[in-house]
Amino acid sequence: MDYRVVLLILLSHVTSAFEVPLDLPQPPTITLQSPKDYIFDPREHIIIHCEAKGNPQPSFRWARNGTDFDVKSDSKIVMNPGSGTLDIDIIGGKAEAYEGTYQCTAENEHGKALTNKIVIRQSRSPLWPKERNEAMVRQKGAPLVLRCQPPAGLPPPVIFWMDNNFQRLQLDERVSQALNGDLYFSNVLPEDARDDYICYARFPHTQTIQQKQPISVVVLDNNPQGERRPRILLPSEPTSTKMVLKGVLLQLECIAEGLPTPDVSWQKVGGELPNNRMALHNFGKILQISDVSESDAGDYRCTAKNKLGLVHHVIKVAVKAAPFWISAPKNLILAPNETGILTCRVNGSPKPKISWFVNGVPIENAAADRSRKVDEDTVIISNVQIGSSAVYQCNASNEFGYVMANAFVSVLAEPPKMLTPPNQVYQVITNRPAFLDCSSFGSPIPTISWFKDGRISIENGDQYVIHENGTLEIMVAQVLNTGKYTCVATNNLGMRENSVNLEVKEPTRILEQPKYKVVQRGMSARFDCKVKHDKSLIPIMTWLKDRGELPDDERFEVDSDSLTIKNVVEGDEGTYTCMMKTSLDQDSASAVLTVVGKPDPPTDLELTDQAERSVQLTWTPGDENNSPILSFLVQYEDSLHHKGLWVNLTEVDGSKTTTQLELSPYVYYSFRVLARNNVGYSEPSNPSSQYRTNPAAPDENPSNVQGVGTKPDNMVISWMPLTGYQANGPGLKYKVHWKRRDMDESWSSQNVVDKSQLVVDGTPTYVPYEIKVQALNDYGNGPDPEIAIGYSGEDVPLSAPEKVQVRVQDGTLAEVHWKPVNASSVRGQLQGYKVTYQKLRGLLGGEEEGQQREKVIVFSGDQSHGQIPDLQPFSIYRLSIKVLNNKGEGPSSSNQTFETPEGVPGPPSFLNVISPGLDSLSLEWGPPVNNNGRLTGYTLRYQPVNQSAEQGFVHELNFFANETATTLDHLNTSMLYKFYLSARTIKGSGPTITEEAFTAMDTARIQPNIETGKGPTESPHPTLPITQSLQPPIHKGTGAPPPTVGPAFGAVNASLAEEGVMISWEYFGHHKNVAVQYTLENSKEDWTKEWVNGTHSHMIKGLKPGMSYKVRVVATDEAERMHSSKEVPVTVPAVPNRQVDIATQGWFIGLMCAIALLILVLLIVCFIKRNKGGKYPVKEKEDAHQDPEIQPMKEDDGTFGEYSDMEDHKPLKGSRTPSNGTVRRDESDDSLVDYGEGGDGQFNEDGSFIGQYSGKKEKDTHEGNESSEAPSPVNAMNSFV
Repeated sequence: MDYRVVLLILLSHVTSAFEVPLDLPQPPTITLQSPKDYIFDPREHIIIHCEAKGNPQPSFRWARNGTDFDVKSDSKIVMNPGSGTLDIDIIGGKAEAYEGTYQCTAENEHGKALTNKIVIRQSRSPLWPKERNEAMVRQKGAPLVLRCQPPAGLPPPVIFWMDNNFQRLQLDERVSQALNGDLYFSNVLPEDARDDYICYARFPHTQTIQQKQPISVVVLDNNPQGERRPRILLPSEPTSTKMVLKGVLLQLECIAEGLPTPDVSWQKVGGELPNNRMALHNFGKILQISDVSESDAGDYRCTAKNKLGLVHHVIKVAVKAAPFWISAPKNLILAPNETGILTCRVNGSPKPKISWFVNGVPIENAAADRSRKVDEDTVIISNVQIGSSAVYQCNASNEFGYVMANAFVSVLAEPPKMLTPPNQVYQVITNRPAFLDCSSFGSPIPTISWFKDGRISIENGDQYVIHENGTLEIMVAQVLNTGKYTCVATNNLGMRENSVNLEVKEPTRILEQPKYKVVQRGMSARFDCKVKHDKSLIPIMTWLKDRGELPDDERFEVDSDSLTIKNVVEGDEGTYTCMMKTSLDQDSASAVLTVVGKPDPPTDLELTDQAERSVQLTWTPGDENNSPILSFLVQYEDSLHHKGLWVNLTEVDGSKTTTQLELSPYVYYSFRVLARNNVGYSEPSNPSSQYRTNPAAPDENPSNVQGVGTKPDNMVISWMPLTGYQANGPGLKYKVHWKRRDMDESWSSQNVVDKSQLVVDGTPTYVPYEIKVQALNDYGNGPDPEIAIGYSGEDVPLSAPEKVQVRVQDGTLAEVHWKPVNASSVRGQLQGYKVTYQKLRGLLGGEEEGQQREKVIVFSGDQSHGQIPDLQPFSIYRLSIKVLNNKGEGPSSSNQTFETPEGVPGPPSFLNVISPGLDSLSLEWGPPVNNNGRLTGYTLRYQPVNQSAEQGFVHELNFFANETATTLDHLNTSMLYKFYLSARTIKGSGPTITEEAFTAMDTARIQPNIETGKGPTESPHPTLPITQSLQPPIHKGTGAPPPTVGPAFGAVNASLAEEGVMISWEYFGHHKNVAVQYTLENSKEDWTKEWVNGTHSHMIKGLKPGMSYKVRVVATDEAERMHSSKEVPVTVPAVPNRQVDIATQGWFIGLMCAIALLILVLLIVCFIKRNKGGKYPVKEKEDAHQDPEIQPMKEDDGTFGEYSDMEDHKPLKGSRTPSNGTVRRDESDDSLVDYGEGGDGQFNEDGSFIGQYSGKKEKDTHEGNESSEAPSPVNAMNSFV
């Protein structure tokens, strides 16, 4: 026993089942067989399966009822080629002849494998035996059992009860069908009486139905049974038992009778019912427990209970088990001299008996084999050799059945062989497990090793698991796990390897999920679904509706990341799912679409509680269409007076479906209802039945009663007529009453039909009347009408205002007074007084009388005075007054004439600043348009304004009336001045006009020697001071905002000076903040800013020599907007600005004198030799140039530049000057150039100078002023001095 335990521990690794490649020798293995119990339909072929594999290919033979039989001997039996499957044709023959127990054997040279014993039986559906059923007679309330007792069939039939019309009987708590097919009545009722209770049996294999003879039931009511306690009908014994096999379905039933019908319940005694495997059927009378196990054994108690008591029944359940596998034996592949173990572990109740077979022969009857040892459920095979392969069968059986399994032992000596295809690519999603296959075969069983990227050995650990079949599992794959993996299989006969590649991909994720939508019917719905996925994978977007495909409808538009549903209808409601799927994974998200619409119209309108003036309306709401109803609108139609016109009557809360309606007499009502939700109103309901109210006298009189005359001798009485709805009855007319208000007289009256006015003639002019209008119809008069006041017609006034007086207040205002006219002369409603006035002329003269148009002022109501504004001072006016009523205006009063006194003058017509100078400004102005009196002079005030808008001292000047210009001296340079000018009369100064202007700027300007991107070629020299006039001054009119058009800056200049760079600019603005900014060329640094204070120039100091800068001027206005000038490039020279003037150095003067003397001697010698006829290079030059010119040598042609003294601009004798007699400073040069390298001059070998003395012409000289004679030594010398 100890040996066995040790051997199991040592050799357990070889007992696992391996799939042997079919190209290697191996015993047969059964791959397909028929079930143990085979019931066949005699109308079809019998097919008995037997399939097996092996090498060599197995052969097959059959045994029937324990005896071998020759399949070929029966023509009706055919064995399929390549297998042992039998096809038996029983049609037209005796099917029962083929019933029996069949077993198939598959064999080759390495062993024999057996199938289970297959029991073949024919299905049967026998007829019901003929019988005569007696009628079942029961008293009302008594129990009843109708027996079915179907014939035994194979398999058992399905039972159900029906009547002659093939209608199933209705089962309930009172009437139930037992598992055996009997029909139980807990108590019968009169309606149970019938003569066609028929029990049917359906046989499933033959698909036939057999029926029992009908049973009649008679229910008597002459001696009904009363109420009683429950009694168990089934099971009929006091206690019962039930045996069930493990793994099948347990069914317990308990049927009781009683009155009232009892309820049945179940409990397990001493335990709990398995809720997850339990179900109640037949109204609680059948308890079902699926997949029964040993724990389900025990006592089950059913309880039947009604109001009179209860009764119990206990069913004892025993659980048995046919044999079942714990561990079936597995195929063994052994190498020579290895040891293997076959185990056959089973269980069952009672305990199964285990039997071993070798190649189908009981192991005890097989040939003796010393290497084989049997120990109950274990077979140990040791020290195996080639040729000892065999198939072992293990059979375990008890009284309830058996199990049998084949397991072969194959003895092979094979080196490792890779079964997994090479170079497979595995793809997996990040954070998911990855399984890399390494299927191999070998004998002995190979050892599996894994390597990553050819060198990293992989061991079992937290991250990796190497399974028994060689598969490598990466439990949580990451991107870093991507790479090449090599599987190596090794045994003592060799080694094989296989490589696979792993790619770890990014997961598919929905970033933006579709959202819940509530959409109105007819609108569009859009669901967005934005997804992120691995770029190497091809995604497929699918949209689902309610987990199914989208409707085939063009209204559904699917885009790359959205779904749009157009013209939504109710059927589009549902759950929409966006599913993004790749070859490796998928992600999905869902959203619900709710379609809302207007409500459906209400239905079923009903009129109740009908009265003379009211009725109750009730209706049934229509479908809300997913939006709650907020209210109902009730409308009515009056088909008597306004047929087809529906009028809103009342609105009712959405929670109500009835309302009381107040009605009017003499109306033919029809009602309809509209429902309203958040989407809108529904269509109207169908109209209700018509409801007619009886006629009555009017409830109201006409409204808006008026009396107005259209002529001086009439009065028109008018009113708003009643509608047909308000008339309350037929024969509507109006009784009109009137009388004078100021006289004691009786009422006059007149009836009016089909009109809404009455003209009363012969009335005095504009007198008050009391009037009233009453409605009446054929059923009586309306209520007493209210009295209204009206007036007869008006006429134009008769009188003019008297005692008109004008009181002048000042030069622009007068007050007029008059005596009001008598009220009787107005002859109408007084509207007011109309004052007409006109300026005749001014007191200064120069105007023709009556040039001004008349003006009118109306003073409403009963006034006696008023003010006349906006008069012109120092003028003569004419005025008259008339009285007004609704008819027109009366006669005019007599004209009144009045004068206005002097006033202050108007503003001067203009103020201009002209001729701005350095310290002076000239002004001119024009006289006022309106002097408003005798002009006495002008007052001028002015003051300076700095850059920050701070104002200086105010100067004031007075001028005579005939002065309209002046010049202001001793002003500050480059300063902004503000001027205020007003005119004066004896009444004082008039309004002021203002103007602003700058004086000219005084600045020394240096001509810069600047070239963008280059430094200066030589040191710059300062120029003479230049006074530069600015742009015309900037003018600002009175109250005018600063100009917003045009640039704020003009030209910007840059000049190099000793201290730095001088920046000057023209500035046309008046902004407070002005600054100069500069920065290095091509630099990303911020601009350096230097603020300036009211000037137009600024010196930038501290710039780096040899560097290039860009400069600009900026200004900021009140709105914080920045205005900028153009950028100006500035290059600072690489040498200091302050240099020593070489022309003033003594050594330089001495050197120049020596050179000049030497040249003079050489020239004299040359002159003498030329006179002797000798030719020298100079002579040849002269011959070549027929018109030589002697002029200052310039820098650009390699000759000497002209030298000029700063303090003396007179040219030396013989020197060339421009035709205008001035010396051009920009052509002056104080440095020598490299004359020795000139193209036209050179030194001979003896050191004498030979050169062309005449250069190119100056651009601004004239040939007429130049000498044409040959150059002389004096002229040549003068050109160098």
